[in-house]
Amino acid sequence: MAGHIEDRWLNKRPDPKTGNRERTDRWGKGKRYRVARIPGVRDRSFDNLTDAKAWKAKAEHESRVGDFVDPRRGAMTLTEYIEDHWWPGRTDEPSTAAPMRSRIWNHIVPLIGSKPLRAVDASVLRAWKGDLLARVESSTAEVIWIHLATILQAAVDDGRLTRNPCRVHRSIKPPKRTKKKAKAWAREIVDAVRAGLQERYHLAVDLGVGLGLRQGEAFGLGEDDFDFEAGVLHVRRQLRWDSRGRPYFCLPKGGKTRDVPVSPRLAHRILDALKRFPAVECTLPWRNPEDPETELQARQRKPITVRLVLTTSHGNRIYYRTWNDRSWKPALFAAGVIKKIGEKVQKYSGRTRKNPIFEQSREDMFHVLRHTYASVQLEAGESIVSLSQWLGHASPNITLEHYAHFMPQAGARGLQAMDSWFAPPAPIPPSHPPKAPVPYWDKAKALANLKISAFDHKKVKYKETARGGLAVNVIEC
Repeated sequence: MAGHIEDRWLNKRPDPKTGNRERTDRWGKGKRYRVARIPGVRDRSFDNLTDAKAWKAKAEHESRVGDFVDPRRGAMTLTEYIEDHWWPGRTDEPSTAAPMRSRIWNHIVPLIGSKPLRAVDASVLRAWKGDLLARVESSTAEVIWIHLATILQAAVDDGRLTRNPCRVHRSIKPPKRTKKKAKAWAREIVDAVRAGLQERYHLAVDLGVGLGLRQGEAFGLGEDDFDFEAGVLHVRRQLRWDSRGRPYFCLPKGGKTRDVPVSPRLAHRILDALKRFPAVECTLPWRNPEDPETELQARQRKPITVRLVLTTSHGNRIYYRTWNDRSWKPALFAAGVIKKIGEKVQKYSGRTRKNPIFEQSREDMFHVLRHTYASVQLEAGESIVSLSQWLGHASPNITLEHYAHFMPQAGARGLQAMDSWFAPPAPIPPSHPPKAPVPYWDKAKALANLKISAFDHKKVKYKETARGGLAVNVIEC
């Protein structure tokens, strides 16, 4: 059914006596013309007939093709949409939800949250990007931009926006992180850092550099994950903590379990460490530490028990922040990797404790051991495909992108081929090389041997012998 335009100030039907349309009670009040009865479109009023006709034609066309979006649905602020519509529908695991929420509520809501959805255009994004890059590093800004683009795309899908402004405006580009090459340690640094840790944590370094484990995977590793007869480690879980400091087990990053080969000498170190520091049972919920609300959630979050290989001196699971500050960074300082920049004084029950403050060096945290593992494998000539599987990457392309600079002689064969291209061409030997002419001095010497003093060169024939001598045939003297 086609829409129509209603004049709200005059009656629809003319007066039977006068033939004129009489004024209604709305005469002079509010907007006069209302566009109504367009399928799937809410009625809308206008002050003048020209605007009403233009909007009616546009709305009818968009309604037919299924692209109509009522601008009034985009009148709510970005903050209202996030808090009331977008965030409540998210089902992320705690390890993902906590940092996502922190970025959104710290860098999106305060800066542009008061803007209506339909007001987020290129100029707003341009100003927001500038403010964002003044607050965080480009790598973090890139992630926050992706969060905003995801929110606005959901608004498009909900019929509140016609287009996603983060993806349609060519004048504004998303922030791009500065690409840095992965850093690997030399063996001397690995050994120095390992020596700076407590003896019970030496195994953590061995697992990182010998198997390429992430920190959460190493802290969540169980004794039963090792198959020493087959020489394989089954990476099946990681230990994570939510924003409220509650621990839980979950699958490794990307949900990718994997098998990693264990070298014989590393296996010997692991067995020796387990004898000196036996594994400790730890029972934690799976996937989410929140109390289940349904029977399905109860099954999904059912606690599991793991005999943890790495534990604290008190026999507890390792909290990564405490371990980084109290164990890892002091070991880095002792090895000369980072510097001490100050002290933090804290008082506990009348006692004063001074804790050192070290410089920030993200590239020297536990993950550098994983990079070192990759560098050793590639320098040994291991294939990218195998290494990608052992690291748990989604594809070998990711491995190649991160670690191509670790490959020895990368580009050397191509460089050698290119150098050969520009080499001067080799001379081509003739099929029948011409004989060198007999020098005049040798001719005179041959005639002297025949005791001929005067001769006419035209009447003397010369011929080389098989041994390289010179035969003379005097025709006439």
